[in-house]
Amino acid sequence: MQTDLTFPQSLTEKYRPTRIADFVGLDRPKKVLSAFRKRPASGAWLFVGPSGVGKSTMALALAQELQAELHKIPSQKCNAQTIEDTVRHCWYAPLTPGGFHVVLADEADQMTNAAQLALLSKLDSTDPAPNTIWIFTANDTERLERRFLSRCKVLEFSSYGLSEQIAGYLDHVWHAEGGNGNAPDLVRLAKDSRNNVRDCLMRLEVELMAL
Repeated sequence: MQTDLTFPQSLTEKYRPTRIADFVGLDRPKKVLSAFRKRPASGAWLFVGPSGVGKSTMALALAQELQAELHKIPSQKCNAQTIEDTVRHCWYAPLTPGGFHVVLADEADQMTNAAQLALLSKLDSTDPAPNTIWIFTANDTERLERRFLSRCKVLEFSSYGLSEQIAGYLDHVWHAEGGNGNAPDLVRLAKDSRNNVRDCLMRLEVELMAL
């Protein structure tokens, strides 16, 4: 006997962008990465910006559009041994048709010094894995080694001035999810959330439940 175990998605999951063009705001990152997608090359990127602005999701969208094999390294496990194990996998041909590996290391600013040192030779011409694109995310660069930073293309993700665009996006979600004309003050909601789209969607979900 089969049972339908499909559960409702949260708004953050349901409306998570899967293509570069689908992100709210972030015009410069979208422009840069759309150009990179057309001519991808091995190397390292560092996406820097506040929490909830879409850094990790953008990395996932890029990997999907490149049809790359994705390897994720959580911040708590980004140590020298994990890096060596990941690089070993990247020496094999990707299992996906795009021809690239994408390694996503979230919260790189929490990496140990040993992990950063282990990466130095992996991110330059000394000991690079073939056809491998590294993407690190961080809220800031204060704890990152200068030598590590010098090996990354740094791309800033800013939420500054996005309140109106986010409010328009939330209005779309509100009506798509059955919200009535008595929508909350969406501009205020965006500002109160410091333009954190993830936080905005969670707050909006609560408002929808209260109808």
